[in-house]
Amino acid sequence: MEKLVYLLWKRDEQAIGDFRARLLGDVAPKVVADGALALVANVADLHDQLGAKSPLVAGEGRTLAACVSVWVESQDLRASLEPTLFGVAARASGYLVTESVPLRCPDRRWADGERSPGVTLWTAFPKPERVSDEAFFAHWYGSHTPLSFEVHPLWQYVRNAVARPLTAGAAPYRAIVEERFRTLDEILDMKRFFGGDLANIKRVMDDLAAFTDMATMNTTPMSEYIVKSEPWLRR
Repeated sequence: MEKLVYLLWKRDEQAIGDFRARLLGDVAPKVVADGALALVANVADLHDQLGAKSPLVAGEGRTLAACVSVWVESQDLRASLEPTLFGVAARASGYLVTESVPLRCPDRRWADGERSPGVTLWTAFPKPERVSDEAFFAHWYGSHTPLSFEVHPLWQYVRNAVARPLTAGAAPYRAIVEERFRTLDEILDMKRFFGGDLANIKRVMDDLAAFTDMATMNTTPMSEYIVKSEPWLRR
């Protein structure tokens, strides 16, 4: 089994609500019907609730419309799934990833197809050339993840380590991260976001600087829609 992550950009003239309706109403169900084992869509439909200069939106996060995770038996199925996904987008990038979930939502009570409570803080970044693969993943997993648990009020934490891009022109990301929070206020209030102590901002920034280049970081809050749960998690 393999996990594929697709980043989708809407057409400039299309409202995000219309894009979301088509993605969730037509596109995602067809991808599932055509063989996807599971599908989760995070949609960037929260910008109206953020300040115009919010530090939570940066880089490609300013224009990205959705991040769609698709689980398949084999990436060989891409040829039948990608035309459907790409048909809703003005631009798309795909990645083969290795997923790890050091923190899974412990109290899910909502059905597939509903908007999940809370908010996803989506972040993606490449590996700097100055950092080796070994050092990059060792620091991300061994230092930054524990610090995130200590500082942020996380509800779920999904790490997607990029094995390779699947589409021409895709940004050279090595990390695609989905941090889940119970409310939007938990990330809008900087003091709450940083564990009640604004001194933690420097701790987090210094830790990120050890294995990333902040100028290349892309982020935006999103709404999560679990179109079809992973079968191994169903009760």
